[in-house]
Amino acid sequence: MLGKDRLLTDVTIEKPVLEPTGALSVETVLSVKHWNEHLFSFRISRPASFRFRSGEFVMIGLPRENGKPLLRAYSVASPAWDDSLEFYSIKVPDGPLTSRLQKIQPGDKVLLGKKPTGTLVLDALTPGKRLYMFSTGTGFAPFASLIRDPETYEKFEDVVVTHTCRQNGELQYSTKLVEDLVNDPLVGEMVHGKLKLFTSCTQESFERMGRPTDLIRSGELFRQLDLPPLDPSTDRAMICGSMPMTLELKALMQEAGLTEGSNAAPAEFVIEKAFVG
Repeated sequence: MLGKDRLLTDVTIEKPVLEPTGALSVETVLSVKHWNEHLFSFRISRPASFRFRSGEFVMIGLPRENGKPLLRAYSVASPAWDDSLEFYSIKVPDGPLTSRLQKIQPGDKVLLGKKPTGTLVLDALTPGKRLYMFSTGTGFAPFASLIRDPETYEKFEDVVVTHTCRQNGELQYSTKLVEDLVNDPLVGEMVHGKLKLFTSCTQESFERMGRPTDLIRSGELFRQLDLPPLDPSTDRAMICGSMPMTLELKALMQEAGLTEGSNAAPAEFVIEKAFVG
């Protein structure tokens, strides 16, 4: 997921030479896929010393004209066991970072922070039966990591991922990833009967329409999934997306009796505060 990319002034540079620092390493772009005119994903090399928990985020960036790094927080979309690092990003035409990052090609260099962190991790939740992952837009990225991690299925009997976007085309990344998981050599057998993807759109005609908050309030989400309403004794939740949606979902979790957790004090649900502001 992308941070507040519009808040800084855009800059242009010509073929910068990237140098590692104490807090940053220089990594190589391995592949890039443009899903549509608004979204793209890319993979970069992973340093042998880089360790993270599935669901965490890290700083990614490029240098400014003055040589100082321009960095944004991105959730790692690949699981902790992967040899490379995957990221999923929106394209902001006038964004200081994404206006340039969307043009990267295999072989290019990017800056990678050395200290991943975040609250959308399994360690921040107490044991439960069912795990909900509520996402909008590129907020799906940390869940792309978690649904490819065997530990997720070892800890929960059911895993439900919701992904809501404005238009159908913005659901391609999540839909293809989940479809391909059945053939994954590591978690393919684990996802059968456990993983459910619930997609919806808000601005374009689709088989399921509506914001996740409205679908929860009306009960439509639970009816379509054939699941009971949220119950703090069995259900756990993670939330990542736009600030209004995140805060509204947080309130709904609390209304259902779930308590917010953290790395220091695990509980029934967590949100990623880095993207809420």
